[in-house]
Formats: sequence, structure tokens, C-alpha cells
Amino acid sequence: MRLLMLGGTEFVGRAVTEAALACGWEVTVFHRGRHAAPPGATVLRGDRTAPGGLAALEHGAWDAAVDTWSGAPAAVRATAGLLADRARSYVYVSTRSVYAYPARAGLAEDGPVVEASPDSVDDTDYAQAKRGGELAALAAFGDRALLARAGLILGPYENIGRLPWWLTRTARGGPVLAPGPRDLPLQYIDARDLATWLLDAAERGLGGPYNLVSPPGHTTMGELLETCVRVTDSSADLRWTTPDRILAADIAPWTDLPIWLPPGELYDTLHAADVSKAVAAGLRCRPIAETVTDTWAWLRGEGGRAPQRPDRPAVGLDPQREAEVLGAQRQRK
Repeated sequence: MRLLMLGGTEFVGRAVTEAALACGWEVTVFHRGRHAAPPGATVLRGDRTAPGGLAALEHGAWDAAVDTWSGAPAAVRATAGLLADRARSYVYVSTRSVYAYPARAGLAEDGPVVEASPDSVDDTDYAQAKRGGELAALAAFGDRALLARAGLILGPYENIGRLPWWLTRTARGGPVLAPGPRDLPLQYIDARDLATWLLDAAERGLGGPYNLVSPPGHTTMGELLETCVRVTDSSADLRWTTPDRILAADIAPWTDLPIWLPPGELYDTLHAADVSKAVAAGLRCRPIAETVTDTWAWLRGEGGRAPQRPDRPAVGLDPQREAEVLGAQRQRK
């Protein structure tokens, strides 16, 4: 298989590139040159936001193109249009955020989606930008376009900082504000499992939308944080706290306490997807212990500091604020 990876040097794109190379695929990485591509890939340089930025893609043919673009849809429209006659399939890594909010628990791929345009040059609304990218891929490739609607993505090379923050926090030890309920189910996907599924789906010629997160009940908030404590071999003491107390303390779910959302509409939207279509098409998700262990090993190799995407805000609760909330809990007791 000949793969054109649009991106390919960070997180999901890197996972796809490394997985394809490990399978013996012939991989071409098209990127801006800000980070080194994995060894073994052919490199093409270009900036999709600049005039003439796709010139390096004007020649060549591939079995599949994988695109992780999350900016303005017009860039996907231009790229997919250029490749429509020279790539057998186009895999667009989208998001479950394209579903109209709130997405009910158990929503499948036929759920209502946000209004968007493939011609938009605006990327300020993430959901609309991704849906516009989907429409652009569909316009150029039709049923040869695979829309991978991923949810929460974790694993080595994460450049958002969610799992790295929890690992760093538990490694520091001491009392840790642990958001409950402890048995709250989580849905996520390891970037490597996403990559494996994408490549297999591309090779098989699958098209259309797929929800790509772990099946319901794959892990819980308790298992995630307890695994972080164990893997970091720390003295962290998880202080499980009810959602009501956390929200009353003006602590923001998802950003101050990454990954976690209290039960409700947003939780159902992000952690209660129907993934039966993807599972039937071969999706397999590794245990959370493997994701946490491998992410910690990678993070230590980075000196304990994960890279941070410049277009995303840093996540995590301020230590002083955490101490204040935990102290108030002790006083109430």
C-alpha cells in the first residue's frame, strides 16, 4: 500500500505514519517541516494555508490519503480536489463534535450534525470546521471518503496534555482531587488503535462515517486514575469528590480536570457513543493500563514535559486551587 499522510509528524498523524511503516507500507508525509517525520517516510514539504502550498502534491499517486486537518475546511477542499483522481481513498480524521449538541447517549453515525460549508475559510468553530472538512472530502471522493469521527484520543505523543497532566499530577504525590463518581465510564481511543483501524479500513476500501472510541464501559475514571498512581509509582492519595462539590468550587470539567465530565448532556455527548459499527468493522481497543504505561514511558523520555499544540490552551488544575478545595473538604468533615 502507498500512503500519503497529510501531516504525519505529531500525535495521531505520527501514529498513523509509524503504524503504516511498521506494516511495510510505502509512506509519503506531506507537512510544513516544523517537526521531523518518522524515519523511513518520504517527505514532501508544503503549507496548505499559503498560496501554491500544495505544489508538492501535484504529482504522484497513492492508494490512500489520510488527513488530520482541523483548520478551515477550504484547505481540505483544495487538497481532496487535487487528489481525487490520484488517490483511491481519502481518510479524514474528524470528530464526534460534528454531531449537533446535545448528542443523546447511544447516538450512532446517522445522528444530526452541525451546519457547515466545505468552502469556509473560518476555523473558529471546531465542530463546524470539522464538519466542513467532512463535506469537502465527500465532495471530492464520494463513497471513497472515510470519515473517522474520533472522540477523546489518548496515548504517546499526545500534544493536548490531558493524560500527561494526570500522570504528572499523580507522580507529584500527595492528596489528589479525584473527580467522581469513581465508577464513571469513559470512552476514548488510543491513537495507535485509531491508526491501526484507519489503515485496515483504508486497505479494505471502507467509506462513510464511523464513531471511533472505545466501547461503553471499556474503562472508568477510577481505573484511569488508579492506573496513573500505580504506573508512576507515586504516593498520591486519590480524594474522590462528587461532581456537585467540584462544580460548586467553580472548577471546570474537561479543562481544569482533563478527561472528566460530570454526568449530563456534555458527558452523554462525549462519553456515550454507539460504536457498534466500528467494532463490527474490526475496531479493537487496548487496555487502559497499556495506554497509561506507554504514555508515561514516552513522557519520561521527553523529560517529563509533553509538547503542547499552540492552537490549544493548556489544561490542568492550579495546585493552589486544588489545595484550597481539598482543605475545604477536610474542614467540612
